[in-house]
Amino acid sequence: MTQVPHVTSAERIGVLDELRFLAALAVALFHFGFRGKTLGFTEMNLPDWISVLKYGYLGVQMFFVISGFVIAYSAEGRTPGQFAIARFARIYPMFVLCMTLTFLIVAIYGAPQIDATVTQWAANLLLQPGLLGQEIMDGSYWSISYEVVFYGWVFVLIKLGGFKPRLYPAIVVGWLLVSIIDRAFFANPLMRHLALTDESGFFCIGLVFYAAFREGYTLRNFVLLVLSAAVALYQSLEMTQWNRENYGVDYSDLVAVSSCLAIVAIVALAIKRQRSLLPGGMMLALGGISYPFYLLHQHIGYVIFNKVGATASPETVVTMTVLLLICISYLLWRFFDEPSRRLTRSVLTRLFENGFYLPRPKKDISGAE
Repeated sequence: MTQVPHVTSAERIGVLDELRFLAALAVALFHFGFRGKTLGFTEMNLPDWISVLKYGYLGVQMFFVISGFVIAYSAEGRTPGQFAIARFARIYPMFVLCMTLTFLIVAIYGAPQIDATVTQWAANLLLQPGLLGQEIMDGSYWSISYEVVFYGWVFVLIKLGGFKPRLYPAIVVGWLLVSIIDRAFFANPLMRHLALTDESGFFCIGLVFYAAFREGYTLRNFVLLVLSAAVALYQSLEMTQWNRENYGVDYSDLVAVSSCLAIVAIVALAIKRQRSLLPGGMMLALGGISYPFYLLHQHIGYVIFNKVGATASPETVVTMTVLLLICISYLLWRFFDEPSRRLTRSVLTRLFENGFYLPRPKKDISGAE
């Protein structure tokens, strides 16, 4: 086996930080320029750009590809407890803060287009509010629940000793096979939630990218990548059909498939290049703000649109809203993110120190521990 490339913290794959931000921005513009008015949350949209912005939802699939790579990297060499604590500290404190801010703004200013209740807020603390019969606080949060399920399966596999690069072929093929059988013959909602059968191809692409990062594009890794991409494209076509039915707007299968292939190629090139073209500080900031920006943008944006109304052109209102949310996200990342992570890791480590001792966090080349 080829030796794992040595990448110091200064040589992190910074382009992934930039791709995260671009993916979050694409999703935000999809919501602001298309989805909000289509579903009646706001009258604001960008009619001249709808033909492009209606495909911005694919930014989530880029997140999933990156996540497959990042989690494979961050899990290697960690115990189940170390992995669980690192993941929890990475996503939960910021989620609670942003979800609470969304709740407060929507509860105070959102009516009549959007509302939120204290019961809904409390249920969302579980990350899976549907288990308590409540809606997610923001429509964007569905992808966070997918990430949590993925982390859960990785935790189980680490616990069983099965999440190792040499076992990735079995993991990938097994997951893809289960997904194809479910989507082609059953489309079972429980399987979709437990095995992510409608998005598994994208996560598997990320896992294969990490195997190739360690070993190169061997014949085995190339075959796994082709299989994963084929399933991802099948799932993207399903998603396109769902969008047609849900939004009542025409979508091109060719554009959807081409966009997914472009996502795969872009992430592959980013991992191969490793270095960012941007200064280190800007690279870190883009990666850091992408998560709070994603969590905050949708319903808060709709509230702003409904209050501002037609005081300026739609392009101006959307642009200023995006810039405002970027500034807020930067402040949250700059002053809350790392302190909350350290505190969460410290508290959880002390609570579980007998079985889950967590040494100094492993430096993550992708920007997420």
